[in-house]
Amino acid sequence: MKRTNGARRAALALILGACVLSLIFTAASPASPISTKKARLKAVQTKLDTVYTQVEMAVEKHNQATSRLDNVELKIEENQRLLDLAERNLKVANTQLKVRAENIYKSRDVGIVDVLFQADSFDELVTQLDMMNRIGNSDVDTVKAIAAYRRDIKDRRVELEADKKAAATLAAERAAQKNQILALESKLERMTKGLKGEIKRLREKAALAAKLAAQQSWGGIVPPPVDPNSPGHPEIVTIAQRYCGVPYVWGGASPSGFDCSGLTMYCYAQIGIRMWHGATDQQRQSTPLALSDLRPGDLVFFGNSSYSHHVAIYAGGGSVIEAPHSGDVVRYGALGGRDAWIGGRF
Repeated sequence: MKRTNGARRAALALILGACVLSLIFTAASPASPISTKKARLKAVQTKLDTVYTQVEMAVEKHNQATSRLDNVELKIEENQRLLDLAERNLKVANTQLKVRAENIYKSRDVGIVDVLFQADSFDELVTQLDMMNRIGNSDVDTVKAIAAYRRDIKDRRVELEADKKAAATLAAERAAQKNQILALESKLERMTKGLKGEIKRLREKAALAAKLAAQQSWGGIVPPPVDPNSPGHPEIVTIAQRYCGVPYVWGGASPSGFDCSGLTMYCYAQIGIRMWHGATDQQRQSTPLALSDLRPGDLVFFGNSSYSHHVAIYAGGGSVIEAPHSGDVVRYGALGGRDAWIGGRF
């Protein structure tokens, strides 16, 4: 993990250094034609895409750690409930055995009384084999139940301690992933700040075009109509279109802000399908599809077979609806030319 983080930091430092040199060169040069600015913007965006991918991966790890922590906390809650139940049952069983002992004493069974009062405690009493042979079957069952409850209590206490340590580890992991995300985003913001003055007009135009494309068309072409009889859930495309223009927010899963898997999870929840918040988990939940078999409403996963760092909703015609990255909005995008590796259907 340390080596991986170090490699990421080194890569990010190289990216930042390259961008700083680019900014210095830009500041020292006379005003450039719009074509030159577009070329520089494309080069900078290529560098930024590398950082966005790192942010996506950090968000995905954060979401996975959160899911695992939720599962452990549910397990702790259930184990605590079962532990409380076992302790109550032990108390009842002990009370029943004491009552039985009192009844034996009142019956003046001298032999039993001798056994009872030779023991220093009820713990010692229940271990005496001759006592178990002389009392009734119901008492034997009570003694066995006491022993079982005690073993159960001991085992559950050990398991609870282990789960609590695991929960603490996961919580620390989640915090570390969040810190990594914030650090990456902070560096990304500093890197883009120097560019805003020169390319502000171009970015505003691109953002407006993206929003209009998301609501009316894509790339100047009307998005292909969705066949309602298409396999899977084509209605998801219509649902996702409602959120075009919503800003990207890491960890977001509501109309106030989405990350990539938060958008897909929220849209599918509206048709009663529950999904995990994480691209890798969603890929594993879905039925795998070749990219050539995609139909509107299917999911597209980006990355590789061991790790998906991004997910989008296939909209047909080689387009997707997605929450791309920090600083952008939910919009239409192109499927081609990216590291999409598999589709998924629910």
